[in-house]
Amino acid sequence: MATPSQLQALLQAVNALLRQRRYHAALAVVKGFRNGVVYGVKIRAPHALVMTLLFKSGSLQEKLRTILQSTYTHSRNLACFVCAYKSLCALQSHVQGKTYPVHSFLAAFVGGLLVFGDNNSINSQINMYLTSRVLFALCRLAVEKGYIPEVKWNVFSLHTAVIWGLVLWLFEYHRPTLQPSLQSSMTYLYEDSNVWHDISDFLIYNKSSPSK
Repeated sequence: MATPSQLQALLQAVNALLRQRRYHAALAVVKGFRNGVVYGVKIRAPHALVMTLLFKSGSLQEKLRTILQSTYTHSRNLACFVCAYKSLCALQSHVQGKTYPVHSFLAAFVGGLLVFGDNNSINSQINMYLTSRVLFALCRLAVEKGYIPEVKWNVFSLHTAVIWGLVLWLFEYHRPTLQPSLQSSMTYLYEDSNVWHDISDFLIYNKSSPSK
């Protein structure tokens, strides 16, 4: 068993290694993987907990398994993507001697294809989240670069009205085109609220028990 002095010496050696610039790129990949795991758990676990308890049927054990599986998949994919992205960026920079803006796109393109290319519910949610934010960012960038004129009136209100109009139209008449989790949320809000039998499933519960 290691003594306190040996542990202290080991800690000092590790800290010295971490401070060496020659290993910075490789260590950044390792920490990126770590941060991907932690962030994935922080983001997915609460979301999976709420969505599973609200909308999933089955035993408590099955629900816990679903929560853990979703959290594992999200954190693993995010960690692997960060690792791939940082590794490919470092490789391109090393080969060409300097960093170019296109390196970021190419590294993320390859990493996204390898890690998030599988069409499953977790990847779909992540991609949808990014799609909306990328579109907003590209619009802002186009305005900053002068490619499109800056709108002087409040375009946000119009955008809001169009988006809500479209999503409810899709839900009512083309429901399968929407993401399953969005379908579940909207069913709870707009469809389940049309059905009740007595005060219990009008105010207390969403749906009455089968015995009623």
